[in-house]
Amino acid sequence: MTHHNHGSVDAARFERPSQRPPEVRPLGAPGQMGVDYEHRVDFDRLRSYRLGRAQEALEASECGAFLLFDFYNIRYTTQTWIGGALGDKMIRYALLMRGKDPILWDFGSAVRHHQLYSDWMPTENHRPGFLGFRGAVAPEGGADLMVTAVKEIVSLLKESGLAHMPVGLDVVEPPFLFEMQRQGLTVSDAQQSMLDARVIKNRDEIMLLNQAAAMVDGVYQDITEALRPGVRENEIVALASKRLYEYGSDQVEAINAISGERCNPHPHNFTDRIIRPGDQAFFDIIHSFNGYRTCYYRTFGVGWATSAQRDAYVTAREWMDRALDAIRPGVGSDEVAAVLPKAQEFGFDNELAAFGLQFAHGLGLGLHERPIISRLNSMKDPVEIRPGMVFAMETYCPGSDGISAARIEEEVVVTDYGIEVLTKFPAQELFVAGQY
Repeated sequence: MTHHNHGSVDAARFERPSQRPPEVRPLGAPGQMGVDYEHRVDFDRLRSYRLGRAQEALEASECGAFLLFDFYNIRYTTQTWIGGALGDKMIRYALLMRGKDPILWDFGSAVRHHQLYSDWMPTENHRPGFLGFRGAVAPEGGADLMVTAVKEIVSLLKESGLAHMPVGLDVVEPPFLFEMQRQGLTVSDAQQSMLDARVIKNRDEIMLLNQAAAMVDGVYQDITEALRPGVRENEIVALASKRLYEYGSDQVEAINAISGERCNPHPHNFTDRIIRPGDQAFFDIIHSFNGYRTCYYRTFGVGWATSAQRDAYVTAREWMDRALDAIRPGVGSDEVAAVLPKAQEFGFDNELAAFGLQFAHGLGLGLHERPIISRLNSMKDPVEIRPGMVFAMETYCPGSDGISAARIEEEVVVTDYGIEVLTKFPAQELFVAGQY
């Protein structure tokens, strides 16, 4: 078997030809500190852009206001963030009314912190709120938390002359929805409008996404140096998590570490399995920097690679390149999905059973934003690919040995001239770590 020493290989073997015109500068991933001698992320511009997009979405809807519980929608409109431990507790909420600054109800002392340091919102618009930790305080109990909260919202809507219009909701606990209806509010769907608002990224969002990807580039270098027989999947997860937080990540959402016989079928998790010589291993690193996320798979051989593993990788790469070649402004997501392999081509009965293995998903403050591109949904409901979209394209090919598989993911920015790939760690051919 022929082995390739990727430590000395010409980097051009891993490059994807750029479609960028020569007069256009590449997308930047500058240092993370603010400096006076370079244009980096302009957070005031970022905040203004995001709130403006949300207000435009509200004006275009039937609603008089959006009531937002989705953590990412709250950050997008209020430019606030508190620890991820509270992200799924349904206690933070924001009201965005037509022509008004957003109002945020937040947890405990976070409110006072916002009042001191988040001066882009009026101080009085930061208010304490608590709805019961997803039912831990019973909604029908004596505290009447939800009753009081809805009364305050109704009062604000009446003061603004908006109580007669629907209130858009993104996500909500059923008792809170029932209380809104009991107090006479008409409820509509705000999540569609907010996802539409978030789909086009400005230059600051793209720079943050690129910086987040650069952090993962470095983590993959660390992984290749640690990826040896005897290391466990969870040890790679620990290494990657530590490195990301050292880089400045604000949340390591998930890291998949999958090796050996666990590669096929893809389990979407990690274990304490000891990695062995000749294994194929793939990893997905999902984290955020200033809120902006990565979803970034790479596949490796450990010590050596078999013919079945190399063949699977070649096929996964061909599927990836075919998909990337199809992405350009003005095409429909159905046209991109059409070049992806059908479920039956890689061992599944139908597209639902295979969903998530050959698809693309938007990236931003959330891990799964618009567009979602797959054979499951895009053929019936295509969307136009537009400049400013950022998404991750994923392919997966099982090996002929029945246990191995190749998984590749590239994050791309749609530009006026085509795409730019943000994920830089070599992936044009199978990278073998710790070769003998």
